Amino acid sequence: MRILTRLSARTDAAYDNTYHNKLQGRIWQALEDSEYDALHDKNQPKPFVYSNPFPPRDMDEGDERTLLVASPEESLLAHIAEDLTFDRELNIGEMPFHVDEVSPLAPDVGEPGTSGTIETGTGVLVRIPPWRFDDYGMDVDHDEAEFWRPKHTMEPFQTQLEANLDKKHRLYMPDYLAGPSDVDGDLFDSYELIKTFAIPVTPTTGRTEEWVLSKWRFDYTVRDDDHRRHLNLALDVGLGERNSLGFGFCNITSHA
Repeated sequence: MRILTRLSARTDAAYDNTYHNKLQGRIWQALEDSEYDALHDKNQPKPFVYSNPFPPRDMDEGDERTLLVASPEESLLAHIAEDLTFDRELNIGEMPFHVDEVSPLAPDVGEPGTSGTIETGTGVLVRIPPWRFDDYGMDVDHDEAEFWRPKHTMEPFQTQLEANLDKKHRLYMPDYLAGPSDVDGDLFDSYELIKTFAIPVTPTTGRTEEWVLSKWRFDYTVRDDDHRRHLNLALDVGLGERNSLGFGFCNITSHA
């Protein structure tokens, strides 16, 4: 599930590629005093992810942009939609917007037998923990988590990605349903790397770090209802880490 928000620029503005923690702040503001407020300080994946305000380019006053927020929790999206409808001024750092429209969306990868493609709209963050370096045959000269790069091969990326989604399934899906690690078969049929890139990120106020991210195109064929649920969960909570900063947001770009 997700909400689609139509925005218009309130003034000329340069596009801010470091929007992540600023937009995150508005989302947590919308969840203040709700049943989701306590999740803010919990060390666990959060049940939401969001797109960048797109298209990502400099704006003239009146230019239109779109923002998508996704979650497996319909009531969480309702809180955000209510906040954006009540307070239609949305300032993302130096990018001031007016909220013109908020509407619901329900993307679905399709019934078993459906094939399609999912693309990451924002960069995916995958970090390899130091206790897995030997498992992956990595020659790394530090004992901190390593950002995934193509030189590390696909095995750690794929393994960490599916393990992360498995954790989100345990948190936000009913216990009796099988998670990604409980079934045979890969999450995706193919993994096509579009690019890797590094950007400055402010994970907390006053601290800026350089993170290495990647963008991907994934092909899939829905095997059964379990696989359909896992793929739809990826659409609802994002792929990889730090989705509450907007990383790992995904869209279906084709299916048949």
